[in-house]
Amino acid sequence: IRRLSSVETLGSATVICSDKTGTLTQNEMTVTKIWVDGQFFDITGTGYQPVGEFQVDGKTINIRDYPAALTTLWVGVLNNDAQLEKIEENGGTYHIIGDPTEGSLLVAAAKADILPETMGQLYPRENEIPFDSTRKRMVTIHGIRDLRPDLAPGTLAEHGEEYTIAVKGAPDVVLNLCNRYQAMSDTEAHPLDEEARKRILDANDAMTKQALRVLGVAYRVIPAMPSEVNSDDLEKDLIFVGLIGMIDPARKEVKPALATAREAGIRTIMITGDYPNTARAIAEQIGLLRPGHGVMTGSQMNELDDDAMRREVMHTDVFARVSPEHKMRIVDALRYNQQVVAMTGDGVNDAPAIKAADIGVAMGITGTDVAKGTADMVLTDDNYASIVSAIEQGRIIYANIRKFVYFLLSSNVAEIMIIFLATLAGLPTPLTAIQLLWLNLLTDGAPALALAMEKGDPDAMQRPPRPTNEPIINGPMQAGIGIQTVLQTGAVLGAFVVGLLWELAKHGHPVPEGVNPLVFLIQFKDWGLVGEDVRIAETMAFITLSLCELFRAYTVRSERASIFQLGVFSNKWMQYAVGLSIVLMALVVSVPFLQNIFQTHFMSGPEWTVVVGLALLPAVGEEIYKFFLRRSDHKKAALQD
Repeated sequence: IRRLSSVETLGSATVICSDKTGTLTQNEMTVTKIWVDGQFFDITGTGYQPVGEFQVDGKTINIRDYPAALTTLWVGVLNNDAQLEKIEENGGTYHIIGDPTEGSLLVAAAKADILPETMGQLYPRENEIPFDSTRKRMVTIHGIRDLRPDLAPGTLAEHGEEYTIAVKGAPDVVLNLCNRYQAMSDTEAHPLDEEARKRILDANDAMTKQALRVLGVAYRVIPAMPSEVNSDDLEKDLIFVGLIGMIDPARKEVKPALATAREAGIRTIMITGDYPNTARAIAEQIGLLRPGHGVMTGSQMNELDDDAMRREVMHTDVFARVSPEHKMRIVDALRYNQQVVAMTGDGVNDAPAIKAADIGVAMGITGTDVAKGTADMVLTDDNYASIVSAIEQGRIIYANIRKFVYFLLSSNVAEIMIIFLATLAGLPTPLTAIQLLWLNLLTDGAPALALAMEKGDPDAMQRPPRPTNEPIINGPMQAGIGIQTVLQTGAVLGAFVVGLLWELAKHGHPVPEGVNPLVFLIQFKDWGLVGEDVRIAETMAFITLSLCELFRAYTVRSERASIFQLGVFSNKWMQYAVGLSIVLMALVVSVPFLQNIFQTHFMSGPEWTVVVGLALLPAVGEEIYKFFLRRSDHKKAALQD
């Protein structure tokens, strides 16, 4: 968490706008299918181990018998910035350095014995136009080396220099740059007519419906290196070769995390650059796409005005083929609808949307420094489930702050009322200054700190998000403070009155028959003649208030859940705090030196019976109040259903 204020905002989050790749999915791409001129090829094997077979209709084939399929693979290797590295120390396992998508292309090619080192010698890279999210493609330029036996390795072909342009990117984008395609039966390029285009687009559609992420690859041979590297000169008259389909499995923890978020009243929106079919398939697989909600593309968003966008965003769970600029429109539309938005991003262009969201979330692994610097929160594992966990922790932290405030306010208001009412009635002061200081430092302070260590209510993620305009001291808390003030004040003054009556009787001033004891106390004027400054009554009041707060500290650990549901001893810090307070309280009333300082005395059995009985009343009252709060919540939920 980079900004502390975002912890409070997390508890109010109503929408999570999440990237797909790496956040909802594992970001471990595996190429499972390629398509060339009407023929699908399945590729076996998973992960980054370059072990697998090429199959057609379930039968293993030699991929070298299909030149166009080989060309598809080698374009994917040339137009690539990743590295496939073998780690001998780990038993010869492989890992990817760079982008997982590009890494999966290297693994697929390695299964056909097409290795980056060899391709780099045959076609050394001379220049490039890097991939960006707006253009949705990458272009590289390679020299062509002739390695005929009669020529020295690495020399240029005798017929002069030639260069090949390798292009990979979104299939529809790449296809629009092509005017020819490579046929399966030969290595010649054929004119790309409408029938061929439809065949390619239909194949792409079929692959995306299988939740595959699809890339298109193309190339062109040019006689000389262009004087200027720009897209207008390079990205034209290309030869379309094939489609490469890869699967990025959903994270195992995402589906239950989505269910948890939905139960907590938090909606999740997927935002991806993938095709709508791919996004829809993944969204349905993980349970993100809700009944009646749809999928929208970036081009469809461009056709909507702001009012229409604000309406559609409330019924759209998946946004596909979007650019970073579209994220801003999504955030603005959601916030217009009074939603509290968490927006994820990793690129430089995502920074404006991250900044505009209520909670900006940057990726810790794949995120750029700009994205991290803009965000309120950084995911160190790039995992959607961590966002849900952060929201849960935000709710817990905010709830613990409320418990802390509730406990201290109700205790202190009760102390004020105890002194005020006793003074108003003309009674001696129930609590001395040093006793009040002791209560605030230990009996109040230690349990309050323990409340900050609570692990959270069991239903923390089963309640709707907290309204952003709700004050920390809301209506139920105000009512609770009022109830506790009455109960604690009544319990302490009750103990004090009993102590005064016992002390008066002890000194020959019993309550006359037929006279109300409280009226008798109020009318009694000779308090200076009674005992040692009414020490029995003061001690009973002091111990009653101390125990009231200690007993009640257990019940205030949750605003709704019963103490028995939480577990009496589940917070070890509460045991330490209450245990320490009780030990010190016992010393105050039993050690002569401390008795003189705190004006207490050693209490008898009957006095303890009265004190403990009265001290339990606020805790019991708290549990009864929570019972009615729970019943009210159930009624509201039933009405909403």
